[in-house]
Amino acid sequence: MNLITQPKNPLRGSVVLPGDKSISHRAALFAALAYGESCIQNFLLSGVTHVMLAALKSLGVNYQINGNTLIIQGCGLQSFQTPAGALNCGNSATTLRLLAGALVGSGRAVILDGSPGLRRRPMDRIVAPLREMGASIQSQNGCAPIEILPSTLPLKGIGYTLPVASAQVKTCLLLAALNADSPTTIIEPEFSRDHSERMLRSMGVEVTGEIITAADGRQMFQTVLTQPDHPLALKPLNIKIPGDFSAAAFLIVAALITPDSNITIRQVGLNSTRTGLLDVLIDMGATILISNQSTRNGEPVGDIIVKHSRLRGVQVAGEQIVRMIDEFPAFAAAAAFAEGASVVHDAGELRNKESDRISVLCEEMRRLGVDIVEHTDGFEIKGDARITGGLADAHGDHRLAMSLSLIGMASRQPVTVSGAEIISESFPEFSQTFLDLGGKLVLES
Repeated sequence: MNLITQPKNPLRGSVVLPGDKSISHRAALFAALAYGESCIQNFLLSGVTHVMLAALKSLGVNYQINGNTLIIQGCGLQSFQTPAGALNCGNSATTLRLLAGALVGSGRAVILDGSPGLRRRPMDRIVAPLREMGASIQSQNGCAPIEILPSTLPLKGIGYTLPVASAQVKTCLLLAALNADSPTTIIEPEFSRDHSERMLRSMGVEVTGEIITAADGRQMFQTVLTQPDHPLALKPLNIKIPGDFSAAAFLIVAALITPDSNITIRQVGLNSTRTGLLDVLIDMGATILISNQSTRNGEPVGDIIVKHSRLRGVQVAGEQIVRMIDEFPAFAAAAAFAEGASVVHDAGELRNKESDRISVLCEEMRRLGVDIVEHTDGFEIKGDARITGGLADAHGDHRLAMSLSLIGMASRQPVTVSGAEIISESFPEFSQTFLDLGGKLVLES
């Protein structure tokens, strides 16, 4: 499917976005581990959450969906049934990694597998620490499929330092730690998103976090899950998920680069571990205001008001990387229309996403007329308001597809993105949302 974006159409109005993908993922699985009925409003129904729900169904979990409300009947940590076959995690590394943590202490034999793209993503980063905890688990040359076998010994708590900050790996280990016989300590070089810790606390689990100083003087972040009471009974969830900031990022950038635009995105999640892009865009000169701030189920939310702005180039590196790791494709679209050069370093983890996001981002943006140079751990863009537009390919990456379409908001000619159906993995309402705000996008089969 092709997505064609016509330039020079101002975006105006307000919009409420679907629920946060990261929180939706966690809420479905955590609710399945709880005792009792959980009610999750504004649940994101997309490709990646559908594979999580399908996996839970194969594990014997009962649920129903009413509109965008998910009702799950949880029966506890040890309640999963042995599935009839391998659990298909689709293209979702989050689904696979979180399920692995929940399943290693379940006493069930399970195989976790997925798409060819998922099979290319590194999984030893969860396999190695889970083995330290006593799990019987193995990968296929460091990748999926992942095989989990029942162990006769209980899991043990460990101290583990992640070489790269990762909320997915951290959550995997926290879920395994729920079945461990002693505390688990996880140390990261930077503070990754903390949705799991917030949600587990609301369910009665003691999880703490603090900044520590390593022996070499570096500041690191330590998360500790204390030894839980056994049998541990997680409280069910009754929550309304805030709008997805990662989805909002594309609207924010589109409004910034499209003349005469002025939009409001209502009730968006504003967790500080996720909003690094806002800080960077404001440094670039963006007119962005936050209003109506509040806290919903332990997560900060608010409205984001964005107006078209003249942007200037900026450098992004260090701790900013983790706080905007999913937003670099959107950032690149903003940098393409900024004055001067924008440089990204320390972002090598982007090569391990749904695609090699550094390589394919550079390749496809060059096709559209963007002056972009690839680096080992990032890229450099020299902004130019006279970008031509043209044809580009999504490479099976939902965020890449959306960011390429943004170029068409302000380029000289339309942008056509092939393979755009992949956008439904995370933001099925993408095209309709832009149409509602005044943009001109056309889907062609």
